[in-house]
Amino acid sequence: MIETPCKKCRRAGEKLFLKGEKCFSPKCVFVKKPYAPGKLQSERKHRSMLTEYGKQLREKQKIRNTYGIREKQFSSYVKVATESIGKKNPAETLYEGLESRLDNAVFRIGFSTSRALARQMVSHGHITVNGRKLTVPSMKVSVGDVIGIREGSKGSKLFTEISGRLTKHSRPKWITFDDKKLEGTIVAVPEAPKSELSFDLASIIEFYSR
Repeated sequence: MIETPCKKCRRAGEKLFLKGEKCFSPKCVFVKKPYAPGKLQSERKHRSMLTEYGKQLREKQKIRNTYGIREKQFSSYVKVATESIGKKNPAETLYEGLESRLDNAVFRIGFSTSRALARQMVSHGHITVNGRKLTVPSMKVSVGDVIGIREGSKGSKLFTEISGRLTKHSRPKWITFDDKKLEGTIVAVPEAPKSELSFDLASIIEFYSR
């Protein structure tokens, strides 16, 4: 049985903003039920009484759900990160790998209001990288890559009303945006800002090293 985005947030104990702008609505399920699904009132106060393993497992699920990545693929990102020891902090490498996904870049640029929608846009051929249509959401983008909307897709209802939103959208420093061409350019390697969602990436590295 597939969990809904709201249930994933409730299980994580915090909003993961998996539904984009809808998560800011006062009708958001997490606002009314900020506890794990299936928990009784008497059990909720024991939520913090997790073992270290339990905390790491929950952190892993939180990150996987945020980026919408399956276990096998996520473990591959962790493996690459741990093999970077001596070159760069593994936690930083893990963050860089996740943020450098094409679907995430599309979301960060502001073409979509959620990563799930961004994956759909890429898979359906609406997005281009350096002028070329790509349909692989997990593709890694690099410094210098230009991400745009396929010419034939600009008339789609997915994009006809985004111009106003794009000019106000807040982007990370590693992406610049040309509001005339509706293109985002990767200008630096992704780095986790202090305001980023409270991911404990170091604990994820430790979890997989058991």
